[in-house]
Amino acid sequence: MSGLCGYLALVRGGRPDLARMAAPLARHDASPLRSLEEGPCGVALAAQNGSVSLHQEPGLLAAVWGHALLDGSGERLAARLAAAWRERGAQACAELSGHFAVCILDGASGLALLAIDRSGVHAMHYQSGPQGLTFATSAAALAGGELDPQALFNYLYFHMIPAPRSIYRQQQRLLPGEYLLYRRGRMERGVYWRMRFHEERALPFVVMKQQFRGALEEAVRQAAQGAGKIGAFLSGGTDSSTLAGLLDKPASTYSIGFDVDGYDEMAYARIAARHFQTEHHEYYLTAGDVADAIPRIAAASDQPFGNSSVVPAYFCAQMARANGVTRLLGGDGGDELFGGNERYARQAVFARYEQLPSGLRQLMLEPLLFGLARQVNLPPLRKARSYVEQALVPMPARLETYNLLFRYGPAQVLEADFLASVDQGAPQRQLDACYWQSHGLSQINRMQALDLRYTLADNDLRKVGLACELAGVEAAFPFLSDELLAFSGRLPPQDKLHGTRLRYFFKHALREHLPREILRKKKHGFGMPFGQWLLADARLRALAFDSLSDLKARCLVRADFIDQLTQVRLHEHPAYHGTMVWVLMMLEQWLSQHARQPFAAAPPDVAETAADPAPRA
Repeated sequence: MSGLCGYLALVRGGRPDLARMAAPLARHDASPLRSLEEGPCGVALAAQNGSVSLHQEPGLLAAVWGHALLDGSGERLAARLAAAWRERGAQACAELSGHFAVCILDGASGLALLAIDRSGVHAMHYQSGPQGLTFATSAAALAGGELDPQALFNYLYFHMIPAPRSIYRQQQRLLPGEYLLYRRGRMERGVYWRMRFHEERALPFVVMKQQFRGALEEAVRQAAQGAGKIGAFLSGGTDSSTLAGLLDKPASTYSIGFDVDGYDEMAYARIAARHFQTEHHEYYLTAGDVADAIPRIAAASDQPFGNSSVVPAYFCAQMARANGVTRLLGGDGGDELFGGNERYARQAVFARYEQLPSGLRQLMLEPLLFGLARQVNLPPLRKARSYVEQALVPMPARLETYNLLFRYGPAQVLEADFLASVDQGAPQRQLDACYWQSHGLSQINRMQALDLRYTLADNDLRKVGLACELAGVEAAFPFLSDELLAFSGRLPPQDKLHGTRLRYFFKHALREHLPREILRKKKHGFGMPFGQWLLADARLRALAFDSLSDLKARCLVRADFIDQLTQVRLHEHPAYHGTMVWVLMMLEQWLSQHARQPFAAAPPDVAETAADPAPRA
């Protein structure tokens, strides 16, 4: 583990023993503690050697972990942030650029500030107790506590646990662009940055193209700065190929293949490698590799994480590390910022139905399809009914039409006592609140805002960060530079999604840079054929099925559902139902290695409000 951790201790009669209180935080490859004791509190800080900018003065300690700049410079970063804090308080965070976690511990006033970057590349976990505030960029540095039933339910819904919740009832996490102010036991969350969209075109295409290319080249330069040997993931998609082509030659690139029909994209990775003349490295993943990696990944995870793509990302990072790479560039963020996700086009097709006159929809089409023609089982009518049924579901709930948990039915999956302890509607309300926070914008930009938080910050960035940390490589994400975030915000919606054409501006701006085959390919990524391997490989199947058997004893997932999943459904559709096997397996793997005690049920309203206080700007 690497990162930043600290303890802000309240003093109620006598001095706290800061070294003793914060010693557990310093055991994770951290430097000796720095501490100060002034006024009504004491503070202590531990950080990995050479990884953090620290500044200490009478009554104040400031730290910035990660790769950040202030006014374009990284010199004396923490000291200049401390000066900005004295002048502007929490809004000083807005002056930082890059990817970072921040803490300022004000010993004289007993005030603490925690914050993370705009994209959530870095995390910040925190909890408050009778003795004060503890915080860390990794949950491993904090005491665990009770498991949160709502967080477990959210995991089964999202296949990860979105912030601000944590798997532990006592812990919370900051959202991207958010800060926490703490003083004498009271906590207040606020927002120092939020994505701003300007939907009207302000500049000609040629000018925007020039700005985009300049911002992209600078982002790659900044991501490579200060590292040893640089490498890049290369899936053969537009994002990873773009970055590979912008690195200084000869760039080192790394790809994972699968010897399963429909999953292997190595041909596209090779096209990009030849085009940009990279030093290309390949590895074909096997079911045995996956079985070896599962316990290690679960052990390294802060909380249950169900994205199976972490395995190929991990082996890619391992390959890079063995080749001497110290920092690996990922293309994450390109899809979200420039309209690359297939669901953007799919939802645009459904949105066309809403644009039809209401009289035509309600008086003609719907009565015909769901009334007179309901008994007619012709394929065109079935397809039309399916289209209208989905189009009638409001956004963003329509995005969850194929949510695995609700396709099965929560009551069919989960034990009744557990289900009674959670709020089943909480995940959808989270999505609704995020989606409609951008009310009045185009659908593509509202979906982008949603994806920046749920697809990116809590999923893809955690996946790549976990894979790279486990392999001993640092991850960097050039597409998530502040300049490219701002550029995306002012890119007109039709330049992200032109009708149903994805990445319209991006592909036109880079058509001289990328090979034609890459520009025309459909997105695939590092998907893994886990379901197919389950049926073919006895060792992987034994690991998965043994994990699910152990999960039965936790009174969380119904035993009859697990039996039906493994004995019937998996054989009917390995790719689809294999996803749920993976999600449940990784839950049990994590619980068996991390959970010190079983979860304690709480009333749904208590569980929800305790973990998701409304932020204040």
